[in-house]
Formats: sequence, structure tokens, C-alpha cells
Amino acid sequence: MALQLAFVLVAIIIGARLGGIGLGVMGGIGLAILTFGFGLQPTSPPIDVMLMIAAVISAASCMQAAGGLDYMVKLAERLLRKNPSQVTILSPIVTYLFTFVAGTGHVAYSVLPVIAEVATETKIRPERPLGIAVIASQQAITASPISAATVALLGLLAGFDVTLFDILKITIPATIIGVLVGALFSMKVGKELADDPEYRKRLTEGYLDVKKVEIKDIHNKRHAVLSVLIFILATVFIVFFGSFDSLRPAFVIDGETVSSQHGRFGHVRHYRNRDALCRRPHLAADSHRRHEGNARLRLPGRHAGGDCHIRHCLDGRYFSSGEYGTAYFLY
Repeated sequence: MALQLAFVLVAIIIGARLGGIGLGVMGGIGLAILTFGFGLQPTSPPIDVMLMIAAVISAASCMQAAGGLDYMVKLAERLLRKNPSQVTILSPIVTYLFTFVAGTGHVAYSVLPVIAEVATETKIRPERPLGIAVIASQQAITASPISAATVALLGLLAGFDVTLFDILKITIPATIIGVLVGALFSMKVGKELADDPEYRKRLTEGYLDVKKVEIKDIHNKRHAVLSVLIFILATVFIVFFGSFDSLRPAFVIDGETVSSQHGRFGHVRHYRNRDALCRRPHLAADSHRRHEGNARLRLPGRHAGGDCHIRHCLDGRYFSSGEYGTAYFLY
């Protein structure tokens, strides 16, 4: 197992050094080594997470095309320049909000040059606000209701009566407190620029870049503001639909009312009679029950004797059958 972990870490490190598409290529090579070299069975691709990433990127791209992202950067610049002495505290808050709203940390890149310029002009070490600002944007990923990380966690907790709001009421306060504490400690990182001999040397020799950061003008402020409002409104709707079962559609299948919940690999249908589904599944011990089209899983609990089980078919569907009938898990 240690050798397998070593191959995974080496693939990640080399991919990170290559950057761009190289990271994906090395991930594929690592997966091939684990599959063909060690005989490990690959799991199903995270289609839900991939679709969520595509949806977020597409929506963020539309907002950028409408000028919404430039409008947000303008607001951030105005806030930072009005309070330059507090740039170390305000910068992580700005990047946190950017990522929290957009669901991806890439939107925070556009405000980093502004942070560096304001810090330099105020004679504050740029590494102080920049370091904690990048950390804050990554922390916001775990707290954003539309990030791939939150979607994956919600899927892992499917079946445990954990809603999106339950996750957010833990991740949001925890990450905000952590970011603010980190910002306070960042204020004491390194020497002051006036006391740093390397900075004074480069300033004297003219090695420092004194170019001003130019923010694009917003051609249509009304469209920009509208795009930001629509994006935020969509995020609010996602939180509501993910937190309240009554807002999601319910269907009647074979006389039973079935509600849909976003699960780990797709849409999981839950019957109101949970006894029929028992508890968590595990592979059946008797191998003769696992044959070519179907892999049978037993459910421990009331029906562990075998009359309650889950089958996985080649077409990707899951279903549980037992004393109370059949409950369909459409994956």
C-alpha cells in the first residue's frame, strides 16, 4: 500500500510541476499504473462533480462576459484603496467572498495584483496580504454552496439526513474564523519594508516594478450589476433546494411516494419506509451470488439474513429488494 501511495504522490508532484494539461495527463498515468500494475479496480468517474464544475465555470464565464467580474474587482479595489493600512485584514475577506460566490478560486486571481500594489504603496510586505488572501480563497471553496468540494461532500453524506444547510452552518463559520485568525498572524510575518535591507537595495537599484495596475472600464454597468445579482440569486436558490426536501420534486412509483436527493453518484431515491432499505451495504461473503451482470451487496441490520440486498447492474442502476418490495436507486 505504501508503494501505491508513493506512485500517487509522484504522479501528483510531476503533474503539478508540468502544470496545465500535464496535471491531467499524469493523473491518467497514475491511474493506469494502479489499475494495470497493481490490479486495483477503478471507481466510477465523479460525473456529478464534473458536471458541477462545468456548470459553475460556464456561469462564471457568462458573468465575466457581462462585465460582472470586472465590476466585483472594481469594488474590491475601491475598498482596499480606501483602507490601505488594513490591507492584510481586508484582502483575505475579499478573496474569500469572491470564491464563496463564484464557487471556484480562479476568480480571486484578478484581485491579487491590486492587493500587491496597495500593500507596496503602503509600505506593507506584500507577502502578508497575498499569502493569507490565497489561503482564504481556498478555504472558501470548502464553504461555497456551489463548489465541487461541497457537492462531493454532500454526496458522501447522502443517506445520513445531512442537508446542504447542515454542511454550510459548520464550514462557513469555521473557515471565516480560521481566515481571520490567519490574517492577524500574517500581520507580523517578516520585517517591515523600511527595515528590510534587500527591499531597500532593490529600491535603490530600480529593480522594483512600479507599474500601476489597470482595471478594465465597465462598458455597461447595468449589465454587470445584473449579472452579479443573477449569479448570487442562483446560489441562494441552490442552498434552498439543497436544504429543504419540500422544495424538491416528489414522484409516485408503484404507489409509493419517492423524493429525490442529490447523492454521491447521481439521484438517490428514498422511500419513506426506511426499514426496507436497512443500513449501509457491504459485499456479500458468498462469491456465488456475485456473477457476471450483477454484484450483490448485503445490507446489515434487520434483514441481514439475505432477504434484503442491493444489486448493481451493468447499465449503472442500483436497486434494493426485500420484504417490503423494491426501492430503486437511479444512478
